[in-house]
Order: sequence, then structure tokens, then C-alpha cells
Amino acid sequence: MTDVMWNTWADTYQARPRRTTAPGSTEEVVSAVAEAAAEGLRVRMVGTGHSFTDVAITDGLLLSPTSLTGLRSVDPVAGTATVAAGTPLCDFNDALAEHGLALANMGDIAVQTVSGAVQTGTHGTGRDAGGLASQVVGMELVLADGSVVECSAEHEPDLFHAARVGLGAFGVVTALTFAVRPAFLLRAHEEPMPLDEVLERLPELRADNDHFEFFWFPHTGNTNTKRNNVSEGPARPLSPFKAWLDDDFLSNRLFERVNRVCRRFPATVPTVNQISSRALSARSYTDVSHKVFASVREVRFVEMEYAIPVEHTADVLREARSIVDRGEHRVSFPVEVRFSPADDVWLSTAHGRESAYVAVHMYQGTPYRDYFADLEALFTSVGGRPHWGKLHTRDRSYLERVHPRLGDALAVRDRVDPHRRFGNAYLDRVFG
Repeated sequence: MTDVMWNTWADTYQARPRRTTAPGSTEEVVSAVAEAAAEGLRVRMVGTGHSFTDVAITDGLLLSPTSLTGLRSVDPVAGTATVAAGTPLCDFNDALAEHGLALANMGDIAVQTVSGAVQTGTHGTGRDAGGLASQVVGMELVLADGSVVECSAEHEPDLFHAARVGLGAFGVVTALTFAVRPAFLLRAHEEPMPLDEVLERLPELRADNDHFEFFWFPHTGNTNTKRNNVSEGPARPLSPFKAWLDDDFLSNRLFERVNRVCRRFPATVPTVNQISSRALSARSYTDVSHKVFASVREVRFVEMEYAIPVEHTADVLREARSIVDRGEHRVSFPVEVRFSPADDVWLSTAHGRESAYVAVHMYQGTPYRDYFADLEALFTSVGGRPHWGKLHTRDRSYLERVHPRLGDALAVRDRVDPHRRFGNAYLDRVFG
């Protein structure tokens, strides 16, 4: 297929590749890579476009994952499940549930492909359970020479450690094997809390909950906290009406309309945020894990997120509040703060250090560059690592200072893709 435009979910980047194809098997990926090499085209596999950067953009061959889907195998005894790379996370969750299994942790949306989510370092929040890549125990990749490699911590370990969060730079991921656990329930408790109290109690809130996060409303001193803990049950999900009211009408439909007003009349943002944050009330419910972890987000936005050393969280949030209070920015979207244990994935934003993730958003179509630049300067002042799939301005000279295994990963890349068959402009910036 030729002359097809592809764009990211937030319309931050568009691609017009020379050709697009949707391989349905590993063998078809091998053929597509070989044909691209013969034509001198670079190759990128896209996902659902939920990255805000141009990490997936190509002017060569664009591989669509829509036919590379499905659960390949499950081993309940070993606690593993292998899934095709293009499978949406929501479908993977449903397939695991049919076998009485679940992922230990996941992010707050589930429409991405498993490969796209893992390759860009998607994460949730957790005291003990880390991001998606830390749950991957095996990978199948098609390399630039057309060979198919299965790698793990025991077989081709350097490739495995480099390519788990690999940005598609090491090969086309065709399947992933995850460590999974028996299906479980989560009890969710959401509660408004003053920002100063959250920051003061942060060590306790993180230590006492399996999964803790909070949303701070800029121009206010208010937050909404979320505590998710493993529960023996019984399940007590939200009623259909309550779920529709809170998670559809208020969080999507009404929030969309409010942001349209704020985009047109920026001076209203502080008042709107005060009203919105004070209108929140506590709620609790118990449901299957993936239904608690993930929610539907239909309001379009742009986002920047940095992983900072967890010990800097309170100071960074206080300074972020000071930046907003100076009055130069009008921010209608809450700032999301999540946490992750250290992991051993070479290019993970949580590699080797316990991390706090601070995500800042702006409604689509609202000027964001100055706000993001001010916050990025704050995040980088404490050695923050940018999320690979979210907007940032960092290049290799910065990234090699905060990612101690970047050089090792790039040595692997030199070995498996010396001619940069899987390169693009984004990788040229971040990897040099």
C-alpha cells in the first residue's frame, strides 16, 4: 500500500511512508524487511500512535501491527504468556483473564499494542511491581539481516537487556513473553487531599499501598489521591450508573467541554481548577485488576513526562507549583505523579533507581511549549529521564549522562543494525 498518511493519537507528528504493509506473521515481517533492504528503505513498526514523539515516524516502510495479534501460548505452571506484538493490551488482559491470569502491573490506559507500550517504557505505579518491560522475560525479534532471534536473560542477554525498551531500534519485535500471575482483585480508594499533606505523608503513602498515585490540580493546592491494594474480595465494582457518571460523563464528556472553554478563555483556568478539584469526593470499589489499573481517556492532549529520583519528588512538586503560581501559564490538566521500583532494563527510565514519574499535560490545541520548557528545566536539574514516547527536547549528550547503560545498548545496536535499517530522525537525535 502506498501514499497513506499515518499520524499520532495527539496529531503531534504525521508520517507519509513510501509503503505500508500489515504482516500477519513473523515470516511476513522477515519478507517485508528483506524487500525494504532491497529498495534501500528504512523500516519502522508503529502501534496505535499513543507516543507523542516521532519515535515511530518513517518515510520508508511502515509496518502496521493490525494483523500481528493474538495470544500464542500460556504456561500457568511457569507463570508465562507469549503474545503477538500487535495485540492491544486490553485484548491481552481479556485473554489472560480467560486463563485465570493477569499482569502484575500496567499503565492507566490499555489501548496500546503490547510491543509499542513495552518498547517506549510504558509503566503504571507500584511499590513492588515495575513497568511493563520489567515483566517481559522473553522476546522474538526480526533483525536487520532478516534473521529471527529469540532472546532472554539466558539467551542473547545483551540484546534482551538493550531491546526490551528498545524504541524499535534493535529489530522488529514480533512476540513478547511476559511473566504473569494468578488473576487478582484490587480495592481502589480515591480521595481528595491537600497537596502539602500528600507531600508531607509521601513516604507513608508509598510504603503502605501496593499502588499509589496522585493528581495535582495546577493553580490550586488540591490533589486527588489513588490507592490500589490487592484484595481478597469480594468484588464490589462501581454500579453501571456510577461508572458512567464518573468515568464517562465527568471525566471525558464534561472534561472535554471544560477544556474547550479554558482553551478559548485562558483566564478562567484557575477558577475552573478550583471548582473542579473541590467537586471531587472520595469513592471506593473492588474489581479485577486490569479494570482498576486502566481507564478510558477520550480527551486529546499533549504530554511530557520525566522519571526523577524519588527522593526529589516533594521538592520538585513544590517548585512546579511555584512555576505555575508565577502566572505565566494557564494549565487546565492535572499533573499526574506515579512511582516505580528500580529495574534492570538498560534503557528503562527506572533503571537502577527508585523513581517518581511526573507527567504534565496540555489540552490539544493549547500552547504548551513554554510550560513544558519550564518544567523540563526543573526535571533535568535533578537528573530526570524523559519518557521515550512523550515530548521532550533531550539528545544523546544529555541522555548518556542519565542512562548509565546507554553506551552498552548502542554497542548492541551497532552489532545488530550497523546500517540503521530501523533508524529514523528521532533515533538520530536521542542515540546520536
